[in-house]
Order: sequence, then C-alpha cells, then structure tokens
Amino acid sequence: MMTSIRSIRWQEWVVLLAAVIMLLLFAPLPGKGADGSEPKSYILGPGDVIQISVLDMDEIGKYPNRIDLRGFINLPVVGRLEAAGLTADQLQAKIEERLKSELKDPDVTVSITEMRSQPVSVLGSVGQPGVQQVQGRKTLMEVISQAGGLRQDAGYAIRIARLKEWGPLPLEGAKDDETGTYSMAEVGVSEVLEGASPAKNIQVKPNDVITVPKGKLVYVMGAVKKSGGFVLGEKEQVTVLEALSMAEGTAAFAKQSQVKILRKTGDPEKRVEIALNVGRILDGKDKDVPLEAEDILYVPVSGAKRVLARGAEAALSVGSGIAIWRGAGR
Repeated sequence: MMTSIRSIRWQEWVVLLAAVIMLLLFAPLPGKGADGSEPKSYILGPGDVIQISVLDMDEIGKYPNRIDLRGFINLPVVGRLEAAGLTADQLQAKIEERLKSELKDPDVTVSITEMRSQPVSVLGSVGQPGVQQVQGRKTLMEVISQAGGLRQDAGYAIRIARLKEWGPLPLEGAKDDETGTYSMAEVGVSEVLEGASPAKNIQVKPNDVITVPKGKLVYVMGAVKKSGGFVLGEKEQVTVLEALSMAEGTAAFAKQSQVKILRKTGDPEKRVEIALNVGRILDGKDKDVPLEAEDILYVPVSGAKRVLARGAEAALSVGSGIAIWRGAGR
C-alpha cells in the first residue's frame, strides 16, 4: 500500500495498521508487487479497478472505482476526471490538486485492485502454450489451467520470470537474470498441485513468463511387461524398483540376475554398463539403485525360462483342445 510522502499523523497510523491486518488476512490485492507496492511504470487504462481513499473524506473511499471505456472515473466531491494514461502516482497528484479547494492538505492514496486484460506467457509442456490474456486476480496454477493444464510429459518444476518493476518474486531462491531485468525462480509442481505449500502458488503479474520444461526420461527395455520411456514427472530421480514398477514388473522369462543400467558418458555415442541383480534387490539383500535421467534399464531374457514358459503354454493349449474335443464328442 502506498502512502503520501508527507509526515504521518496518528490517525493515519490507525488506518495503516488496519490495512496491514487486512492484507495479512486476505493476501495482497491484485496489482500489488511483492513488497505491496504498484510498479511506478504501470499505466492505468479502461477496465482497471482502483481504490481511492482520502483522509478525513470517507465518502470517496467507500467503493472501488472502475475506469470506464473512455478512461474516466467519477468521484464524490472531485467529480469526473480522466485516469487512463496516468500512473497511480500521477492520478493521486491530480486528485490532490482537485481537492485543494476542499481540504487544506489533502492526503490521497491510489492503489490498483484489478487490472485490465494483461498478457502472461505460458510455455513448455502445457496444453495450449502461448500468451494468455489474464484479467483480475489469478494464481500460478489458475493461469496454467487456463493454458490447458500440464501435459503428461511435464517435468517436476515450474519456472517463473518476472519483470523487476514488480519487485522480486516472493519465492525462496529468487534471483535476478544476467541483465537485471527479470526476477527468476522455480517452484515444484507437487508443491502447488497438492497444496503442500499454498504460499508458492503465487499471484501472477503482467508479462510474467511461466515455463514448464519437459520431464526427463528413464527407459526400461527388454523382458518387462511394458517397455518404453517414462517421465520422471514430479520426481527428480527414481530407483530401479520404481522404474520396474512403472514398467509393470518383469516378465516371466526375465533374467533378473543380469540386469544392466546403460548410462550416458561424456561421449554421446558411448554408454557405461552397470550390472545389477534385481532378484537380490527384491529380496532385500542388495540396496535399491537410483537411476539418472536418460538411463536405460535393460532386463535380459532367460533362454531357459522362455523355453519353459513356451512349453507350459503349449501344454495348456493341448490340454484345452483335448477338453474341448472330449466335450464335443459327448
């Protein structure tokens, strides 16, 4: 909340304290920066809603004021005046000038409570990447939902870049980019989706850039029930057993004692092999092993098990045929 530069009287302290309590209870009004102030450069326009209060003139601050399509507002005592094309500070000065005939030292506060349609870029693994026109107070997940929600290949983190004029992002680890133009931070998908950290589901601001990178993959191949690439999603890392679980387990003829992890090296054409005995891991005799992004978990086929499995299938097929033949001959 912005206050006049002049000295603050005791009545103003009461008003300011009440406002702080309201902000703490109900969260910052839309249009406020991370520190509770509007950016100096934001230009008011038709559709914006502003709250104007004047010390010792309660009739002006009773209701919010929406700037009409022509860019004007109507205020008690002040009358009709043009607000479009001005910053909040400039409008504040304009109202103070108008009130000098009514008050000796008019103390005016102008704050933005709702902004007209504002562009927010949502990129990456969302249903409809691009620029979303956002109006009013919207949270991070509301804007992502408006962009079609997260795709199945979405990773475990959401990145946000915000113009510095709005103040630093209210997230842990926020830092400036190389040019000092943007404040940048990252938040975990699960933290906001599951409601574990509601404060991280921050309010978006005009020209925010929200990026949802694709999730990193691990691959499970060979004698498994469902081979393929699996997105790490909300996890930065999975273990061998977790990867096998995503692949719906090993097949009946898998050779669990000779499983391999094929891991990338500095040479993109070469991979290092890491031998595993999944049977021992399943029995709790060996520790589960974490996989890295782009690892290939290969489960070889046991020739003997496959022969036995095929023999059992053949026997079952013959037995079923005999049973059907006998039933038909009765």
